[in-house]
Parts: sequence; structure tokens; C-alpha cells
Amino acid sequence: MDKPLVLILCTGNSCRSHLAEGILRAAVGDRLRVASAGSKPAGYVHPLAIKVMAEIGIDISSHHSKYLGEFLEQSVETVITVCGNADQACPMFPGQVNRHHWGFDDPAHATGTESEQLAVFRRVRDEIKRVFDAYAAGRIDQAQR
Repeated sequence: MDKPLVLILCTGNSCRSHLAEGILRAAVGDRLRVASAGSKPAGYVHPLAIKVMAEIGIDISSHHSKYLGEFLEQSVETVITVCGNADQACPMFPGQVNRHHWGFDDPAHATGTESEQLAVFRRVRDEIKRVFDAYAAGRIDQAQR
């Protein structure tokens, strides 16, 4: 049987959804399939997102921005939106059992020096890590029962 697919959605699929995808994948290992997509994909993964993830030992440099429509033919067990626009634009997916919305600030809108922008990316990364690590722990605990 296929592992359940958790799809993380954001509008641009350039920052938050990739941070969450990398963190959740690292936390659950091979227990789940984890992917991310966007309702209006930016076409790239933000370089500062890649940089702040590398700081915590998670490599997302091979990730790419994807359109949520790529997943409409797949059985998606859980959809998690990480921005309000994606939550509003989110369709139902085949097989979808769960839907969660956990909104986070968009670090792509950070201004200032690179150092100031990195501080915003780190803050958002750490907030996402707290939420998605807790979610992963719950999924692992549930699977072990």
C-alpha cells in the first residue's frame, strides 16, 4: 500500500511550503510522502529559504516550485495550507481525509539588508519547525498505536 501523501500548499510555493516540506520530511522519515505546491507558483525556491534550511541540516536545494494541479489526480490524504490565500483557493483532492491551515508570515516580503532578511527567514523557519515537528510527532505516535 502507498504511504499517505501530505501536501503542503502556499500561494507561490517558493518559501513557506518548502520550509514545511523539508522539515516534515526530515521529521517523519519514510513514514509519509510529503510534497508542496502552490496555487500560483513562483517558479523558483527562494535562495534564502534554501540557506536557512541548510543551517539546520536540511537540504531543499533540489526542490522546485510546483502547481497544485499536478496533484489533482493523486490520492492526497492530508492537505496543509501555510498561507491564507492558499487556504481560500484550495480545492478538494481525491482521497483527502484531513485539512489543516497553519498560517505563517511570508519571509519573501522581508526587506532590509540580507542579514535582516535572513533574520525573518530564520524566525519563520523556526515557527514552522515547531508546528510541523509537533504534527510529525503526533502522526508517528498515532501510527505506533
